[in-house]
Amino acid sequence: MLCIYNAFDLSIQYVHIKFRYTFYLLLYILTEKLLQVKEASYTRLCSTKKILTVNGLFPGPAIYMRRGDRLKVNVRNAGEYNVTIHWHGVKQPRNPWSDGPNYVTQCPIKPGANFTYEIVLSNEEGTIWWHAHSDWSRATVHGPLIVLPELGKGFPFAKPHKAVPIVLASWFKGDVMEIIETALENGGEPNKSDAFTINGQPGDLYNCSKEGTFKMVVDYGKTYLLRIINSIMNEEMFFMVANHNLTVVGTDGAYIKPITTSYIMITPGQTMDVLITANQSPSHYYMASRAYAELVFDNTTTTAILQYSGNYTAPSTPSFPNLPNFADIDSVTNFTRRLKALATKDYPVDVPQSVDTRLYITISVNTLPCANNSCDGPNGTRLSASLNNISFVEPSIDVLQAYYRSIQHVYESDFPNEPPYSFNFTGDNLPNTLLTPEQGTKVKVLDYNSTVEIVFQGTNVLNGAENHPMHLHGYSFYLVGYGFGNFNNETDPKSYNLVDPPEVNTIGVPTKGWAAIRFRADNPGVWFMHCHLERHASWGMDTVLIVKNGRTRLTSMRQPPRQLNPC
Repeated sequence: MLCIYNAFDLSIQYVHIKFRYTFYLLLYILTEKLLQVKEASYTRLCSTKKILTVNGLFPGPAIYMRRGDRLKVNVRNAGEYNVTIHWHGVKQPRNPWSDGPNYVTQCPIKPGANFTYEIVLSNEEGTIWWHAHSDWSRATVHGPLIVLPELGKGFPFAKPHKAVPIVLASWFKGDVMEIIETALENGGEPNKSDAFTINGQPGDLYNCSKEGTFKMVVDYGKTYLLRIINSIMNEEMFFMVANHNLTVVGTDGAYIKPITTSYIMITPGQTMDVLITANQSPSHYYMASRAYAELVFDNTTTTAILQYSGNYTAPSTPSFPNLPNFADIDSVTNFTRRLKALATKDYPVDVPQSVDTRLYITISVNTLPCANNSCDGPNGTRLSASLNNISFVEPSIDVLQAYYRSIQHVYESDFPNEPPYSFNFTGDNLPNTLLTPEQGTKVKVLDYNSTVEIVFQGTNVLNGAENHPMHLHGYSFYLVGYGFGNFNNETDPKSYNLVDPPEVNTIGVPTKGWAAIRFRADNPGVWFMHCHLERHASWGMDTVLIVKNGRTRLTSMRQPPRQLNPC
């Protein structure tokens, strides 16, 4: 069963019912249908501007599939910029051709062109999402991808009365493409967003926004499933609902042991399935979300309203939740450490107990020199970013095509297994000699079916330590360890959770700390790995993993589709 969901009025329309939008998206299993990318005018924060949308909607329409489904979507670009679409959280077995990152697995869809993606689901179940993966167009080109259980099967928890997507996003008064183009040209920080939004609306605390505030109407005593997506560009977010507990039952398209909490912390790229029961006195209650951050960030707060049905006197102002402070690292740590896989017979885990390949990857914000110190970065330099001191350079053709066709001089296969030199990675006032990275298009090649451990090590280079949401395409991985300071390869693995670690595709590497993940490299192809803070990705905090083919057709990459876009 596939359907489209209109997130604004909480209604579901199935595919045999035509949408009343100017452009619409019809989806059937194994058929090819249209997804239109075009500009539309939107008014927010007292001003109107054109934004890039899908089907004229911000956020874009929710796509509903079932576990194991396949779906073809033809994306037509009627906008003014190149675009690609990434199906975030979809593993795409043997099918990197439809993964979407610009110049990694495909050349962009140019204005007036189109490309057909095939979404191939495997064991994903729950909330994931889709978004543009070209420059900063994902600011407005994104939407939910909801994977329901197989027909005849239910949730591993009591069926909720209703499920509601909650999409957190950024809003910029300026043109987002001009913002990043100007920042990259001048070498400085891009402008911060002017607001956050919940389901496309900033909420009551912003100018000219109260009338459009998103309202979720609930019936007393009933339980609802919030499908929360952080599509925000550059900030991790706290989220709460005043006077109501939240029960987190899933993250990144996999179920977890239920945890009851008053708040969540969700990084860009992450999704969470959260149950909420309407068990308070009938009234109006704010949903609210604001940043967890310490450096450059939008310090505003977005709101929506949980509104009980029935007859009662509505308050003049809804109750407001007591959100954690912007830099409350203890709240972040306490929440993250509670996440554990459901790990049942129906939802098993398969955590590698031994490791064939170990990578120790430092995450740094850096600078590059500019002639006559003429750039807008620190001391006239250009801001950059790196993994293991390699700042990723986008190639002129996509890495996947170069790998498949053995095209030379597009990338190098020598991404290092560890940083080039050791130092006190999380120390203060590190020497300037550590600031400048090497630039290159370097990839790491993995043998098929090998077991892999990656330890992401945060650094304080440029006094730029912050929480980094690292995302790996083509895989979910197990978060087996998490800590602060410099990783100790003798003592820290003793604290790993190899029994029921959460299976995720995006993980926040803690400020001045480390995170360890494990996975089996059983999905052949070319897979992007990057920070999901968009400014860091734009500066080069990225790399590519190439997983070689196995020995059989079913353990090897699929052949490319008939149509590939030219670069």
